[in-house]
Amino acid sequence: MVADLSAGSWGHRSKRQQLPEQVAAYVRELIVSGAVRPGEFLRMDNIAQSIGVSNTPVREGLLTLSSQGFVRQIPRRGFVVAPFTQQDIYDLFWAQARVAGELAFRAAKRITPEQLARLEDIDARYHAAEEAGANARIVDLGHAFHREVNLAADSIRLAMLLGSVVRMLPLQFYATIEGGVSASHAEHPAIVAALRARNAKASKMLMEQHISDLADRLVETLEKGGLWKEADMQA
Repeated sequence: MVADLSAGSWGHRSKRQQLPEQVAAYVRELIVSGAVRPGEFLRMDNIAQSIGVSNTPVREGLLTLSSQGFVRQIPRRGFVVAPFTQQDIYDLFWAQARVAGELAFRAAKRITPEQLARLEDIDARYHAAEEAGANARIVDLGHAFHREVNLAADSIRLAMLLGSVVRMLPLQFYATIEGGVSASHAEHPAIVAALRARNAKASKMLMEQHISDLADRLVETLEKGGLWKEADMQA
């Protein structure tokens, strides 16, 4: 049997493969934001209707979240939201900071003038988006900044590992973390300066600190939003 490798067929399969991740991202946001609480059962029909997909990718997306510890599958009953704690946040950011720091270390040794110019351009557009209060644009440019550093490291396997950790938290949360955007305003240029100076140790330290600090800010932001209020009252 000859596989159908036509562009149309490949595009159809690729889109179909992306649907479960869209579901996982949607439900992950519900969990981290506190819109659904630990112990609450997730109705597949409601999720499918909200996203506009069938139940099949919903189930696949929930199975992905089950493997990541965000939900638990209860036989014959469905999927229930698993506990999500402050320590989970710190663990995710700890892993992200260490891997991103190592990528920045390597990038400092390999980065090209063209890549540095792109980083400075991204940072300038990030500042403009900040002044305009364009949160969606801030998220995209923040992601682009870190992606450019990771590409400069030329370590694809390590970058893929970082991507698997970053996907554990919805990207839009990075723009809603109190103090996170203003901190990046100062910290991104410092990282660029260290990379330009080819100071690998400083690049690593600055990147690790930049990401680690976000954990404290995110926990504080989510606490203010009441994410763990019920659990604290029951403790």
